[in-house]
Amino acid sequence: MPSDTLPPTFHVRRPSMEDLESVFELMTASDIAEFGEPDYSLQELREEWEELDLSKDAWVIAEPGGKLVGYGLVFDRAHVQVTSEGYVHPDYWGQGIGTRLVQLIESRAEEHVPLAPEGARVTLDNYINSYNEAAGSLLREQGYTLSRRHWRMVIELTEPPATAEAPEGITIRTFVPERDERAVYEAVTEAFGDMWGYLPPSFEQWKRQMIEREGFDSGLWWLAMDGEQIAGFALCTYRQEMGWVRSLGVRRPWRQRGLGLTLLRVAFAEFYARGRRKVGLGVDSQSLTGATRLYERAGMRVDRQFDQYRKELRGGEVLAVQEVD
Repeated sequence: MPSDTLPPTFHVRRPSMEDLESVFELMTASDIAEFGEPDYSLQELREEWEELDLSKDAWVIAEPGGKLVGYGLVFDRAHVQVTSEGYVHPDYWGQGIGTRLVQLIESRAEEHVPLAPEGARVTLDNYINSYNEAAGSLLREQGYTLSRRHWRMVIELTEPPATAEAPEGITIRTFVPERDERAVYEAVTEAFGDMWGYLPPSFEQWKRQMIEREGFDSGLWWLAMDGEQIAGFALCTYRQEMGWVRSLGVRRPWRQRGLGLTLLRVAFAEFYARGRRKVGLGVDSQSLTGATRLYERAGMRVDRQFDQYRKELRGGEVLAVQEVD
């Protein structure tokens, strides 16, 4: 059981949907303290909670007056990769709240170990702002090691983007709902099979998270077609006040032809036409396919940096992608 690192009048409990806005306010205060602006929307939090079992996978910490001062959650992929996040209200930093959240998270993550495939390695990840040294120190003290660094890259569109010219034989069209779902899912899982740490979700989970969500706009999903085959894709949405590239990929037979850059420029042009002047995406800074170089060629720059800290809960065979063959 986690040790009691909290002030004696603070208490831990499970959140309910009635806490949604209070947790969002807590996360916003934390983001503003770290980044100068919010990094999450209320709708994103609501969608995340719809995927969680709040009675098992989330906690809030409240001070005596009932104000929420800490929030943590875990979610897993096939029980072998457990991912976690923790937030502490900046007015309460240094009071043991973060330590307690990390302990609660690990206790829950341990419950996934016997559920994982026999012989598989089980890990627990926690993502933090790279420049939050206190958070990094806490995780290292709890036995985590830095395993990966991730970037949020952005571009400011001060003028209409360059014209996108597709490679010979390739046409670009938008996604057709209720027709393209399965083909896009298969293209995504194939292309992302070269992404470090990737474990494919089920089709149902992918569809729920990517399509069956508020704000889904098929006009922001582009497919690069070679005849009837999907060669590449750019699946975009809005995030905060910017355009956001959720998934960009090119399948192996069509790589090294400039198709990724074409898809990015198509997306930039559409966002510009819709009045969005900033577009962002997230990327592994050590991308196995060199994605960061592509984004730099497209004019994007690093805006934020996040550290992925990892703790091994059980040794064994690594099921997630580790390298490109």
